[in-house]
Amino acid sequence: MDTSEILPEKEPGAGTHPLRFLLWLMMVSITMIFAAYTSAYIVRREEGNWLEFELPARLLITTIILALSSATVQWAYFSARKDELRRVQLGLILTFVLGVAFLVGQWNVWADLVQNKIFFGGVDSNPSGSFLYVLTGVHAFHLITGLIFLLIVLRKSLNYQVHSRQMLSIGNVTIYWHFLGALWLYLYLFLLLNH
Repeated sequence: MDTSEILPEKEPGAGTHPLRFLLWLMMVSITMIFAAYTSAYIVRREEGNWLEFELPARLLITTIILALSSATVQWAYFSARKDELRRVQLGLILTFVLGVAFLVGQWNVWADLVQNKIFFGGVDSNPSGSFLYVLTGVHAFHLITGLIFLLIVLRKSLNYQVHSRQMLSIGNVTIYWHFLGALWLYLYLFLLLNH
């Protein structure tokens, strides 16, 4: 199939697109939020009354799932550069499915914590458990925003609006998804080293 008949002209390429700039600002603010949370974690831990517990093993599984999803979104991006539209769609769908699998895995991590009597807030809780819920929960919220972003780009790809001459949306979702993966890797390593 000759894609030149159905694909519009290339987007203008002068300077940084306002949406890309907005994405970078958003990622900087999210980074600052998590820097504040992890700093608060360290400060609160030093104050005492801190229950040490073993991190659920499923955290490693969810980390691997998220790393795989970074590979699939990158594959979709490379496919868009080559105008392989079906591969773009497949890559985005696989990324979405892996993202949902990550969230299900995180839910199971929370179930493991509850089973081990590690709760969020309340009389029976300890700050260490509450921090784990907050760190994983806020990351999960941002991952849900990434899933919504993926669906928007998938819809665009189905309407032939994602290809080598229109790379902004898939470029932005790829950057954001890699950012979420890197952020999770940071959180996972932070928890491993500070537990």
